[in-house]
Amino acid sequence: MDSIDKVKAHIEKNFTEKRRIHTYGVVKTALELAEIYGADPYKAELASLFHDLYRGVPVNVLNYYVKHLGLDKKYLDNPNLSHGKIAAEIIQRDYEITDNDIINAVSYHTTGRPNMSLLEKIIYIADAVEPNRNYPGVDKIRKIVKKDLDEACLTSLSNTINYITSEGIFLDEDTIKAKKYFEEEKEKKNDY
Repeated sequence: MDSIDKVKAHIEKNFTEKRRIHTYGVVKTALELAEIYGADPYKAELASLFHDLYRGVPVNVLNYYVKHLGLDKKYLDNPNLSHGKIAAEIIQRDYEITDNDIINAVSYHTTGRPNMSLLEKIIYIADAVEPNRNYPGVDKIRKIVKKDLDEACLTSLSNTINYITSEGIFLDEDTIKAKKYFEEEKEKKNDY
């Protein structure tokens, strides 16, 4: 059984219907974006299937993994941020994934980071705009992403920062750094 079949079996057995629908929506979107931007469709599918492997897992279980895997303490009691980091570790251990591009796409799919690879950007934005997502501004990002992947990432990061800040939730430093990186890259493009 290859990795795709193995993770699909896990998804069918362990995910709620809502999480399955979301995951397959991310796969569909990531494959569309891989075609538009020339990314490897196999990697896009695999990273999409893995991205929420530990989403919806009880907090005490996530906390166990944070400690057991030696992850930063900032991920304790923070399922929004810990699930991707845990999944990135587990796919290496249990699915023998050694491709750093896939591992990083899973690890940073929630926060983004500076200098993301093409695959990382695709998984980050596919998670944000898959067809079942419904939040203020999502339709605007869906239009942008078909023309400019970087601009879509920047818009999504900006919206995320504004929302998290307004809610008083912990904002991961990677998200702030990612936004700054995209802003600097946009400025460089505009200078040419």
